[in-house]
Amino acid sequence: MTLICPAHTDITKSLILTEMGLKKDPEHFRTMMANMESILSIPVHGIRVPGSVAVNICLVVCGAADTYYHIGIHCWDMVGGAAILTEARGVVMDITGGPFDLMSWRMITASSRGIAESIAKKIQPFCCRRDNTDN
Repeated sequence: MTLICPAHTDITKSLILTEMGLKKDPEHFRTMMANMESILSIPVHGIRVPGSVAVNICLVVCGAADTYYHIGIHCWDMVGGAAILTEARGVVMDITGGPFDLMSWRMITASSRGIAESIAKKIQPFCCRRDNTDN
């Protein structure tokens, strides 16, 4: 059986998944909350914070959600779900809308490029460390 991610295109009917990591830095937390408010203003169906990265990405793959974004996430948390989504013809990109960088601590996954790009336009990025550096 081949798994193909359903390619929904209507952002207003989309269920968005995210995570509330990096709560130690008050400025990052404020930015994350502002990002959620910005996305809700599109409007979208809703935002949920259900579970682990791999589970969240697999929820996009099977059509239970339309997109998942996260800032502040290690490469080992992203790689498995990103591989599954890519094989299922989903979209993985950086939160800026550019190419996905596994070491960057940030990602958008989606059932379609249009939904991913809509989310990228609404997210305010902030600096994170990288997994391939010592700082």
